[in-house]
Amino acid sequence: MANIEDVLNLDDPIFRGFIFYNALLILKCMAMSALTATRRFKNKAFANPEDAAAQKVKVRTDDSVERVRRAHLNDLENIPIYFVASFGYMLTNPAPALALTLFRVFTAARFVHTFVYAVVVVPQPARGLSWGVGYFITGFMAVQTLLHFCH
Repeated sequence: MANIEDVLNLDDPIFRGFIFYNALLILKCMAMSALTATRRFKNKAFANPEDAAAQKVKVRTDDSVERVRRAHLNDLENIPIYFVASFGYMLTNPAPALALTLFRVFTAARFVHTFVYAVVVVPQPARGLSWGVGYFITGFMAVQTLLHFCH
């Protein structure tokens, strides 16, 4: 079993990958807020009366804004769970190549999911496949952690 000091070591490629890819995912989530705001202003679609009044428009929804909001919500439903699962997975002393591949593929899948959902709408199954890749990676990590620590 790995010691926590060994896992949380900046010389460990798994921990460095964990920090790097999680930082990318955090920035991606933050970018979704900015993308939502940009779409709201572009389409003059504000959800709150005070925001609409400041722009001299009425409160209304817009399909483009709602797609971005749904993509962002999907990130907020999936990425925090992945953070926890990937941290637990690091504690199982996984093979570095596998762990780093899982971190990379999850991160890429989340970027692809947003791209095909909210930036350039691509017909299904693109969104479902990109979501599913991340879902199964998170599940794999959680199961490996459970198996490793069950006594």
